[in-house]
Amino acid sequence: MTTQSNTPAGWYPDPHGTQNLLRYWDGSQWTEHTHPGGAQVPPQPKENPWELGVDGGADPSRIQRQVHQQAGVAPTGPGGGTLFSEPVLVVNQKAKLIELNNEYSVFDQQGRQLGSVLQVGQSTARKVLRFVASVDQFLSVRLEVRDAHGQPQLLLTRPAKFIKSKVIVQRADGMTLGEIVQQNAIGKINFAFEVNGQKIGAIKAENWRAWNFAIVDHTDTEVARITKTWEGLAKTMFTTADNYVLQIHRQLPDPLLSMVVASALTVDTALKQDSRGLG
Repeated sequence: MTTQSNTPAGWYPDPHGTQNLLRYWDGSQWTEHTHPGGAQVPPQPKENPWELGVDGGADPSRIQRQVHQQAGVAPTGPGGGTLFSEPVLVVNQKAKLIELNNEYSVFDQQGRQLGSVLQVGQSTARKVLRFVASVDQFLSVRLEVRDAHGQPQLLLTRPAKFIKSKVIVQRADGMTLGEIVQQNAIGKINFAFEVNGQKIGAIKAENWRAWNFAIVDHTDTEVARITKTWEGLAKTMFTTADNYVLQIHRQLPDPLLSMVVASALTVDTALKQDSRGLG
């Protein structure tokens, strides 16, 4: 495996080819730290008996249609096989008739799973409140981004909000990379990528319903795009599941790369909609 210099720190398959072994990449070089489990299947969360899932499982051909036909993304060459080295990420929320815990699966353009996003840190009382009242969009949310081996890569925290959202992006070791900060509440929604108080990029909604987004760097040049894809009539009407495709136009340096990936994985949470629509 070849790791690019802009690949964020994290656990990856051992570059020397050792089976069932992960080695830690610190963002610039491989370290001596290893961890067993290089070929293990990502751990699946326990099913909550109060949640009624309606997903039929991941279908690679359906994901490919989602990318090429629905999102209009032309086929591109293969990436590095990780959350931070693929040019296209498909983020599909697990569809549930009753949802108490946000869950997302992340795939490449061929339908291979690259990782997952799980809501963590919810108390039983919080789940009960979520079940009986539509207040989830105002409560704090913590999402853990895991790679294909189940290893945490990012922690995304949206503090409790009233009108505007903010997402704090941290590495798995707790180091803060930056914040995704909502700039306005009326009209086309915009978010800024802020790192150490400096704006390094932004997310710009292309319409007032905030379905599709252009992602730009500090020069206002588009570097990526997020497109919402239709999840189907039944899921639209009866569940809160949303699906998105992220297309990255070129290699990006960190921390911009991590902020772009984080934005695609939190766009649904940061812009949680109360009402459902068919658009």
